[in-house]
Amino acid sequence: MEWARMKIFLRKYETVLAYILAALAMIYLSYSLPGFLPGDFVTAMYSSSHVTLTADQEAQVRAFYTQREGFIRYLVNLFTLNWGYSYAFLTPISDLILQALPWTLLLVGGAHMISMVFGFIAGVELAWRRGGYWEKTGVGSMTIMEGVPEIGSGVILLLIFALYLGWFPASGAETAYARHSAGEWVWDVLRHLALPLSTLILAYLPGNFLLTRGSMVMVLKEQFVQTARAKGLSTIRVRYVHAARNVLLPMATRFGLRIAFMVTGALVVETIYAYPGLGTLLFNAIGMRDLPLIQGIVLFSSLMVLLVNLALDTIYGWIDPRVKHAY
Repeated sequence: MEWARMKIFLRKYETVLAYILAALAMIYLSYSLPGFLPGDFVTAMYSSSHVTLTADQEAQVRAFYTQREGFIRYLVNLFTLNWGYSYAFLTPISDLILQALPWTLLLVGGAHMISMVFGFIAGVELAWRRGGYWEKTGVGSMTIMEGVPEIGSGVILLLIFALYLGWFPASGAETAYARHSAGEWVWDVLRHLALPLSTLILAYLPGNFLLTRGSMVMVLKEQFVQTARAKGLSTIRVRYVHAARNVLLPMATRFGLRIAFMVTGALVVETIYAYPGLGTLLFNAIGMRDLPLIQGIVLFSSLMVLLVNLALDTIYGWIDPRVKHAY
């Protein structure tokens, strides 16, 4: 009887248990990360400086910056949000992450929402008009855009609209040391956001469009769509309520994975525009061999991946009831 109850419990919560085990594995990998990285903070800081250290001083400084705590202590500090201090910025790592996170969420979240909405609508509409001129033009242009890397479109937009035309700021997220009213500050933030946001939209839109269009083409061949048409339902109702709803599942998966990988996904764009998000923070930490900060950002990104995937598993049943019954 006890074993039967245990099996029922494990079957009910196996997904959550699997994510907990994965989180523990990622935490241990984060703890072991400094041992796999070449170089150290001392070499990065003093190799190009005018300060000369004796061999004894260098050994003492290196011993100070490379000392490590036990894994249990690391876990305790992690769950109490005591993630340590950054060697380079002399600031708590949790504070640095929380300062950079809103900018990354604004940039990446905005780009994903805009590209997903427009990609979804365009994909549904052109799949419905399959074989027409606009469908062929849309697929061809989006396929070409899909092959353009973010660094290419980012540099082009920067050269044209910031350096040549001067319409938008070339770097940063807001004007430094400027005193603005609330409305002026919002406008200033939006102007700084325009170019990096456009770069990410151009990078994400083709994939969203092609995924929606391909999925929609397959759904339109299903019998339930023909049945909905035979019932005399309006075209809009058949297109969106019956057909397009079945395309939401792959779109939700793509959106969740993109949001989960927001650090690596925005690193190139944030670096090009010197946007103060998590990508820029990670780039600077790697350049300075700030291992505690690298640990914190990588761990935060890994846990974000797990959290978003767990959320996706939860909402799949709401989007498509067949997923819920499959278990």
